[in-house]
Amino acid sequence: MLTMPVALTRLTVKFAPLFSKQVWEHVHVLVVGTLLAPGKRTVTAVLRVLGLEQEPHFQKYHRVLNRARWSSVAVARVLLGLVVGTFVAVGPVVIGIDDTLERRRGAKIKAKGIYRDPVRSSRSHMVKASGLRWRCAMVVAEIPWAGRVWALPFLTVLCPSERYHRQRKQRHKTLPEWAGQLIGLLQRWLPGREVVVGADSSYAVIELLHQVQARLGVSLITRLRLDAALYDPAPPRKPGQNGRPRKKGARRPTLQQMLIAPQTRWTPITVNSWYGGGIREVEVCTDTAVWYHAGLPPVTIRWVLIRDPQDAFEPQALMTTHLAHTPSQMLEWFVRRWRMEVTFEEARAHLGIETQRQWNAWAIGRTTPALFGLSSLVALMAHEIFQAEGHVFRTAAWYVKERPTFSDALAVIRRELWSTCHFSMSAFTEEIVKIPRSVFERLTDTVCYAA
Repeated sequence: MLTMPVALTRLTVKFAPLFSKQVWEHVHVLVVGTLLAPGKRTVTAVLRVLGLEQEPHFQKYHRVLNRARWSSVAVARVLLGLVVGTFVAVGPVVIGIDDTLERRRGAKIKAKGIYRDPVRSSRSHMVKASGLRWRCAMVVAEIPWAGRVWALPFLTVLCPSERYHRQRKQRHKTLPEWAGQLIGLLQRWLPGREVVVGADSSYAVIELLHQVQARLGVSLITRLRLDAALYDPAPPRKPGQNGRPRKKGARRPTLQQMLIAPQTRWTPITVNSWYGGGIREVEVCTDTAVWYHAGLPPVTIRWVLIRDPQDAFEPQALMTTHLAHTPSQMLEWFVRRWRMEVTFEEARAHLGIETQRQWNAWAIGRTTPALFGLSSLVALMAHEIFQAEGHVFRTAAWYVKERPTFSDALAVIRRELWSTCHFSMSAFTEEIVKIPRSVFERLTDTVCYAA
């Protein structure tokens, strides 16, 4: 079995009870090899970078993904505990939910579908692509040594299309239903913690909001339509009054009408972490109301109407199921969702998302969530190394970098793995490093085939 630095072993050992002893040895190899391998993250690439290309029983590493008994949900729970315990020890735990498209082709990939490509599409032009749709949940937290907010994935779920389930005569789960299940998991996994979930307008559904309000300690922040039907709270029943209790009061003006009304009172606030990390001055108007639609349960929400004094972006509205949230909190937490797009891009650029080649359904359902979760493991490992050794990352005369990025964190981990696991220092002088011939050949081969 591979040896790892003590700082990194303290993290990986947390996952060992979730696997059998034999499977855990293979998982250990796959994790280390995925961190070291450049380019594609296939099982064969992992074996090559670790010098196991001549392993006669290489299929046992494939079986970890397509056959072995272990639970991705159990792994996600342990990973969430590590991330929250390290980066969000106190205060609300902010969770972001978003979906991403993994572009894949092949007749044997049954769960693929045709979806809108969010990267290549715009408001006026839509591009469709064949692939797998994944729903990701990430802890959006401040990383001390990075000096900025990172989105750290812990749970990724494959969400096939409605046609996929209809062809197999299976019940299709909508996006709000997936979110409701996730929020239920968060309530059980983080007892006693305040959890704030941020999502886009796809989750602005009355049934989901009603479900969230029934769960103690969990709140949902999402966008609100400017033409949503808002009402006053239902008036109290009079003594002896007959009939059904009222669900709502008088109809209120829509947010679109309030936006242009001259009597609307606007309050200027400063958002310290706007999109891109800058400071932004905006004007807001907020109140509580009942959102109601015929046939659905009424939901009491706090809404915030936002406009830019400089007219740099269009007016928009947010809402929350927690009535005590302030507009500043809602804006700060919702803007953090932008870091999720950065995580998607970094996972593709540095961890090989969309380069895996599994066809087996189990392997497909496990590999992509594992690669996304590996980005959180990189942040945790880098945190251990930076605490022990300080900030050591690559700089140049033409590029002054004050804080490490994700690529720096991954490079620090790779350097630690290569140096600790394979190189032995000379007993006479620190300037001489003894490198075994096999390791030297492996390093050369890795560099030559990196591109």
